[in-house]
Amino acid sequence: MVIRRVGPLSCAKVVAALYMIVGLVAGALISLGSMAGGLASDVPWMAGLGAAIGIAAIIALPLVYGCIGFVAALIGAWLYNAAAGIMGGIEVDLQ
Repeated sequence: MVIRRVGPLSCAKVVAALYMIVGLVAGALISLGSMAGGLASDVPWMAGLGAAIGIAAIIALPLVYGCIGFVAALIGAWLYNAAAGIMGGIEVDLQ
Protein backbone atom coordinates (compact mmCIF):
# COMPACT_ATOMS: atom_id res chain seq x y z
CA MET A 1 0.00 0.00 0.00
CA VAL A 2 1.36 3.42 -0.96
CA ILE A 3 0.14 6.74 0.45
CA ARG A 4 -0.01 8.90 -2.66
CA ARG A 5 -2.09 11.80 -1.36
CA VAL A 6 -3.13 13.35 1.93
CA GLY A 7 -6.25 15.50 2.21
CA PRO A 8 -4.80 18.89 3.22
CA LEU A 9 -7.95 20.22 4.87
CA SER A 10 -8.70 17.06 6.86
CA CYS A 11 -5.06 16.81 7.94
CA ALA A 12 -5.06 20.48 8.97
CA LYS A 13 -8.26 20.08 11.04
CA VAL A 14 -6.89 17.11 12.98
CA VAL A 15 -3.55 18.79 13.65
CA ALA A 16 -5.30 22.02 14.70
CA ALA A 17 -7.38 20.09 17.26
CA LEU A 18 -4.25 18.44 18.65
CA TYR A 19 -2.42 21.78 18.84
CA MET A 20 -5.41 23.31 20.66
CA ILE A 21 -5.13 20.61 23.34
CA VAL A 22 -1.42 21.36 23.68
CA GLY A 23 -2.25 25.08 23.88
CA LEU A 24 -4.81 24.45 26.62
CA VAL A 25 -2.24 22.55 28.69
CA ALA A 26 0.36 25.29 28.12
CA GLY A 27 -2.22 27.95 29.01
CA ALA A 28 -3.11 26.14 32.23
CA LEU A 29 0.55 25.92 33.24
CA ILE A 30 1.14 29.60 32.47
CA SER A 31 -2.05 30.44 34.35
CA LEU A 32 -0.88 28.61 37.45
CA GLY A 33 2.52 30.26 37.30
CA SER A 34 1.18 33.78 36.80
CA MET A 35 -1.40 33.44 39.56
CA ALA A 36 1.19 32.04 41.96
CA GLY A 37 3.55 34.89 41.09
CA GLY A 38 0.79 37.45 41.57
CA LEU A 39 -0.21 36.02 44.95
CA ALA A 40 3.41 35.90 46.12
CA SER A 41 3.89 39.61 45.44
CA ASP A 42 3.64 42.28 48.13
CA VAL A 43 1.86 44.63 45.73
CA PRO A 44 -1.93 44.20 46.11
CA TRP A 45 -2.88 44.71 42.45
CA MET A 46 -0.40 42.06 41.29
CA ALA A 47 -2.77 39.26 42.32
CA GLY A 48 -5.42 40.65 39.99
CA LEU A 49 -2.87 41.06 37.19
CA GLY A 50 -1.71 37.46 37.67
CA ALA A 51 -5.30 36.23 37.44
CA ALA A 52 -5.94 38.31 34.31
CA ILE A 53 -2.80 36.97 32.62
CA GLY A 54 -3.82 33.44 33.61
CA ILE A 55 -7.30 33.79 32.13
CA ALA A 56 -5.90 35.35 28.96
CA ALA A 57 -3.40 32.49 28.60
CA ILE A 58 -6.13 29.84 28.91
CA ILE A 59 -8.18 31.58 26.21
CA ALA A 60 -5.49 32.84 23.84
CA LEU A 61 -2.98 29.99 23.72
CA PRO A 62 -5.34 27.28 22.43
CA LEU A 63 -6.56 29.66 19.72
CA VAL A 64 -3.06 30.72 18.68
CA TYR A 65 -1.67 27.18 18.79
CA GLY A 66 -4.69 25.87 16.84
CA CYS A 67 -4.31 28.50 14.10
CA ILE A 68 -0.57 27.90 13.80
CA GLY A 69 -1.11 24.12 13.69
CA PHE A 70 -3.82 24.46 11.04
CA VAL A 71 -1.69 26.59 8.74
CA ALA A 72 1.45 24.48 9.27
CA ALA A 73 -0.39 21.19 8.58
CA LEU A 74 -2.12 22.66 5.53
CA ILE A 75 1.23 23.70 4.08
CA GLY A 76 2.83 20.40 5.12
CA ALA A 77 0.10 18.31 3.48
CA TRP A 78 0.34 20.38 0.31
CA LEU A 79 4.13 19.91 0.23
CA TYR A 80 3.71 16.17 0.85
CA ASN A 81 1.28 15.87 -2.04
CA ALA A 82 3.69 17.72 -4.31
CA ALA A 83 6.63 15.52 -3.26
CA ALA A 84 4.58 12.32 -3.45
CA GLY A 85 3.50 13.23 -6.97
CA ILE A 86 7.15 13.41 -7.99
CA MET A 87 8.59 10.54 -5.93
CA GLY A 88 5.64 8.18 -5.68
CA GLY A 89 4.57 8.46 -2.03
CA ILE A 90 5.32 6.52 1.14
CA GLU A 91 5.10 2.74 1.14
CA VAL A 92 3.18 1.34 4.13
CA ASP A 93 2.91 -2.34 5.05
CA LEU A 94 -0.35 -3.18 6.87
CA GLN A 95 -1.61 -6.44 8.35
